[in-house]
Amino acid sequence: PRSGAVREGFVGFFKDRYGHEVVPSSPVRPRGDPGLLFVNAGMNQLCPVFKGKVHRASSNPPPEKVRDVCRCLLVKRRRKNQLGLILSYVFFFSFFFNPVTPSAFQKEDACRMAWELLTEVYGISKDQLYVTYFGGDPAQGLKPDEESREIWLSMGVPRKSVISKVFKKKRERESVSPPVPDSLSITQVLQVSSPPPPLSQERIVYLSLNREADGSLRPLPRHSVDTGMGLERLVTTLQGKRSNYDTDLFTPILAAIGRGTKAPAYRGLVGEADIGHVDMAYRVVADHIRTLSVCIADGVYPGMSGAELVLRRILRRAVRFSADVLQTPPGFLAGLVPTVVEILGDTYPELKRDVSGIMDIISENEAAFLSSLSRGRGVIDRTLERMGGAKIFPVGVAWSLHRNLGFPLDLIGLMLEERGVSMDTEALHQLAEEETKEKAQVQQEESESGQQLSVHSLAELQRRGIQTTDDSPKYAYALGGNGKYVFSPCQATVLALYKDQTLVSEVGEGQRCGVLLDRTGFYAEQGGQSHDLGYLVRQGQQPIPTTSVQALLCGSYIVIWWGERGQRHAYEKSHRLACMVKHTATHLLNFALRHVLGEATEQRGSHITAKRLRFD
Repeated sequence: PRSGAVREGFVGFFKDRYGHEVVPSSPVRPRGDPGLLFVNAGMNQLCPVFKGKVHRASSNPPPEKVRDVCRCLLVKRRRKNQLGLILSYVFFFSFFFNPVTPSAFQKEDACRMAWELLTEVYGISKDQLYVTYFGGDPAQGLKPDEESREIWLSMGVPRKSVISKVFKKKRERESVSPPVPDSLSITQVLQVSSPPPPLSQERIVYLSLNREADGSLRPLPRHSVDTGMGLERLVTTLQGKRSNYDTDLFTPILAAIGRGTKAPAYRGLVGEADIGHVDMAYRVVADHIRTLSVCIADGVYPGMSGAELVLRRILRRAVRFSADVLQTPPGFLAGLVPTVVEILGDTYPELKRDVSGIMDIISENEAAFLSSLSRGRGVIDRTLERMGGAKIFPVGVAWSLHRNLGFPLDLIGLMLEERGVSMDTEALHQLAEEETKEKAQVQQEESESGQQLSVHSLAELQRRGIQTTDDSPKYAYALGGNGKYVFSPCQATVLALYKDQTLVSEVGEGQRCGVLLDRTGFYAEQGGQSHDLGYLVRQGQQPIPTTSVQALLCGSYIVIWWGERGQRHAYEKSHRLACMVKHTATHLLNFALRHVLGEATEQRGSHITAKRLRFD
């Protein structure tokens, strides 16, 4: 079957046979988790639902049975360095995701549906399948999932095909405190090489535990089942291919590359048989142009930090393989975008909105790196001349190429390998680790995670029946007779106090804590606009100024943080007015830009404070 039919089979199975709701994929940039650069699993999209942190007015899907084909990026060092060398590795992939949330937490249903999908809808022979179940982890105090084992045996799966699997910690970070899955996967043994490698097809994850900040595990207040599989891997199996790159998800792109290169046609070679890394270059360019197209369509552009920096390095890696190995002309990469859109556009319509815009961004960045590539070659050549025949390239020069000219480390290694020289990869990876730790430290210091209500505190609030915060008083203002806004005061009742990730009944004088009120006139930071400043006044006492901290939105609760008494801050009215003026200005800017530049112009974000505004 063609890849389109495989997608339709998944959607139709859960929608028509089991009544699951179809929801669109989220963008590749995660929402509400600044510590995660890209969506790397279907779970990212619905983590707030599972953790009970969805606001009552949120557009997130309801916590029932849903299904989507989400777009994901998995960019890790090992995968990055071996992409193109290993036939199953890709950066961008489509993920079939089918979560069944707490109201329908049934392991037996999940197992039955997974088995039906693979054997009845996709026609995979039952004899080719074996299943694994969670074998426990004594160190974590987790017992084997004997319940799942018995379910599979009761469904008629042969005992020899039901195998215990040792628990492994979740490698990909899903959120600030990710749910830890007791995972179970269905795996098919493919008869396509010798010896035949097992290829995991479908994973069923029972979300019942949460990993706390100290590494310990606590039961989640709400349980759920998450079933997922990668489209590329499944299509490889169903089309009887040896590699992702041999399927119809990649062959049109590889053919388009072949038409524009001076190199030999793609033959699917790997290792020593792939002389000059030609076929590796085909695979790298094919994967990277998919990644670039999807990310740019979602508003992630090559840049200098975070996800943008990752994308910049991906683009530069593609440019180097395209220009140096495949000997393509300048501007070649952008010409592959229409082929990507033809393959993925029906599944991800965002790709179709501005094809020329995606091509322009890729062309501009390609031209910029071609200039840097020439400079980098010069640096390498001059350094090699000074080395006098030494075979280890200086670490400092390699790191400078990486940090200052934007050369991915694996590219530097390949360029040196072509000249018969190696580099100290261990020392360079150590430098990269140190840089990553420094960035993580800064990010942790700037993070609000300690101020957010924990999943257990949210569950406790709901158990106690504490109402969510009514923030409608923030709109209680009107234009007075003198042309100035008049803001009405808001009287509220303290419902709970929050400190050190725990709900508490009292807090000592001078200590910082969060306050949950039944109603508030404070504007919590959301929609790109900064939080309000103001005062909490206990009836009959002096005002207590809230210091310059955020009023945070946590699910449908608003937590107002305040600490020691300090000097009085700007009166709330002037702060709010300054934000309101700039908020209005962003709408005027949006209208003007669309009027001047055309209806295809889109807002990608904004940030509004009392002192300035930023509009993307």
